Amino acid sequence: MTSNLVVKVMEEFGYSISEAMDAVYNSQVYDKILDQETGLYFQSAGYNYELLRKELLTGKYI
Repeated sequence: MTSNLVVKVMEEFGYSISEAMDAVYNSQVYDKILDQETGLYFQSAGYNYELLRKELLTGKYI
């Protein structure tokens, strides 16, 4: 899933691979995906990308 998120960030935001990886790995969404209690790791990459996209655009996890 993480690689899909990185690729989508690169495509939409025009980031380099290192910038996209930094954006994903340092996001609140990624922390929530790793937290098994949230259940986000069960969701699709598309669903989690929408959460990540909103965080990147607004600067906060919604």
